[in-house]
Amino acid sequence: MTIAAVLLVGLLALYGAVVAAFWWFQRALLYPGQGGPVPATTARLPPEVETITITTPDGERLRALWLPPAPGAGMVVSVHGNASLPEWHAERFAAGPWRAHGWGVMAPAYRGYPGSTGRPSEAGLIADGLAAVAEARRRAPGTPLLLHGHSLGAAVAVAVAARIGAAGVLGLYLEAPFDSMTAMARHHFRFLPAGLLADTWRSDRVIGTVAVPILIVHGESDPVIPEKYGARLARIGRADFVALPGDHVSILGARDAEAEIRFRPAP
Repeated sequence: MTIAAVLLVGLLALYGAVVAAFWWFQRALLYPGQGGPVPATTARLPPEVETITITTPDGERLRALWLPPAPGAGMVVSVHGNASLPEWHAERFAAGPWRAHGWGVMAPAYRGYPGSTGRPSEAGLIADGLAAVAEARRRAPGTPLLLHGHSLGAAVAVAVAARIGAAGVLGLYLEAPFDSMTAMARHHFRFLPAGLLADTWRSDRVIGTVAVPILIVHGESDPVIPEKYGARLARIGRADFVALPGDHVSILGARDAEAEIRFRPAP
């Protein structure tokens, strides 16, 4: 065997090992926030915010943050990003214009994330989102819901919205979303076959069935999910799209005042 042939075989073996490792550890890469301790209580959460437990239909127990809505107000069901926690968004939606107008908050921690049982997967996280909606409706019957998600949470919110329909839903408020995990894998791992993905998160295939108003906000300098992926999803879903100076995290909440007015329930 020639030296060139030996090198080729070695490179192919190395590539195969990298592909195998990607396939084996993909959910650890996709859901890096899983595991770890429950964060210490933050003083920024109003005392009215409770920590509750949601039991999913498949038996998992989710830690969630809950703030009841004022009479006649709406409820934000917020699902976090893959490396995030519900505290970040619960603090937002329990303050500022949301608090001033009586909005309630339901913010669950995904299965496998701090305080919740189980292991994360696409089907599992969608089930968690649906369980959070069901629990919000059980605790505050008749309250209209606004579904919110950031990053991976935006994909969860889109999937949940597509399943529950428009009844009792005020809209979708998405920050830094992507059109599919397949596209994101091709963007970040150009030399690996995207067909190996177990969780493809094809928001592009379901957002067109969502019959509620959609607002998408994206950072122009987002290195995690470049703006074009959010813009592409907006076109497919006929959503209002706002591009802002900023990155994946700095744009969080930048359009809350506008969104609160836009989605506020009619008196």
